[in-house]
Amino acid sequence: MPAERLHLVRHGEVHNPRGVLYGRLPGYGLSSAGRDMARAAAEWVQASGREVGSLTCSPLQRTRESSEPFTDLFGVDPRIDERVIEPTNVFEGRRMKIALINPFNWRHLRKPAIPSWGEPYAEVIVRMNAAMTDAWKRTDSADAVIVSHQLPIWVTHLAVAGEPSQHDPRRRRCALSSVTSFEMRDGLWTEVSYAEPAQTSDAVDVGAV
Repeated sequence: MPAERLHLVRHGEVHNPRGVLYGRLPGYGLSSAGRDMARAAAEWVQASGREVGSLTCSPLQRTRESSEPFTDLFGVDPRIDERVIEPTNVFEGRRMKIALINPFNWRHLRKPAIPSWGEPYAEVIVRMNAAMTDAWKRTDSADAVIVSHQLPIWVTHLAVAGEPSQHDPRRRRCALSSVTSFEMRDGLWTEVSYAEPAQTSDAVDVGAV
C-alpha cells in the first residue's frame, strides 16, 4: 500500500545575522528559535495521531536540522533528496534591498514569470512532483514527510491548485515550519490542509529565495 498522506514541511528560522538571501549557500543552519519551530511542526503531526513512515529532506543544513525532531518522535531516518532543494538564485549571498538598488542587477528581473533570476518555476514543480510521487509510493500505509523550502512548497501548492506559477514572493502562504499536506487521489495530488504550528511572530524570514 502507498502512503496515506504527504506533508511538505518548511524548515525553521535560520541564523542569518547579515540578512542575506542564503539560497543554497553552505553554513546556514537553524537558530535556537528555528529548532523550536521545527520541533513544533513534528509535534503537530504527532498530535494529529498520524504515523510517519518515511522522511525526506533536502541536502541543505537547515532542512536536515529541521528533520531531526521527526526522527526523534517517529524513529525514521531522513533520506536526502536533491530534488527538494532550494532553487538556484543569482542573488545568493546578497542583501536584496541593496542589490536591487544597483541598475546592473535589474537585468535579472526582466522575466519574473520564469523567473529570470533563478531556476524556472516549471522545473521546480517537475522535480518536486517526482520526489513526492516516489515518497508516496515507498511509504507503506503511513504518512510521508518531506522537509523542504518555501519556494518549492509554494509553487507545488500553485500547481496542484491549477494556478499560474508566477507570483509575488512577498505573498507566499508558507510560513517557517508550516505543514502543507496532500493526498494522491486517482493519480492526482489534492491539497488537504495547511497548518502553522510554530510561533513565528518574532521570526526573521529574509533569506528565502
